Amino acid sequence: MNQNKLPADPLSLILGILALVIGIAGCCCYGITAIIPLAMAIIGLVAANRSLREFGENPEAYNPQSRSNVNTAKIINIIAIVLNGLVFLIAIGVLAIYGTLLSSAVLDGLDNGDFEGDDYYYESEYDTTIEPENSDVWEDDTYIIEEELDSINLDSVQ
Repeated sequence: MNQNKLPADPLSLILGILALVIGIAGCCCYGITAIIPLAMAIIGLVAANRSLREFGENPEAYNPQSRSNVNTAKIINIIAIVLNGLVFLIAIGVLAIYGTLLSSAVLDGLDNGDFEGDDYYYESEYDTTIEPENSDVWEDDTYIIEEELDSINLDSVQ
């Protein structure tokens, strides 16, 4: 009655723990990096299921503690798959939304012809350097504008 460990006893447990740690640490930076721990968790789950199948075929040959470790590894790997799968799907969704917004902005710009090489947004719409031909009118307009500003200031004080 020599009882051995299951083949995936240390492997699936290590892969599950690493997938959880890398997935949780990596989701803060980039969600796309969740593909690596997702693959690790899938490999760990497949190895755990294969070992549990072997234990079911010949339970006398393996240690029951090893079966308990593989069951724990299976649960950890399932949790890692769910967590990393959600992070990956959210990252793909965010990239799809930003890609759609960016492409629609580029297409709108191409349709409107807004991609000019000059400083279009910094140019003034009205050219204020042109003075009227009659300087008396210019002085009268200036006087009226100053008078309106004084009345606005007086009204705002009251």
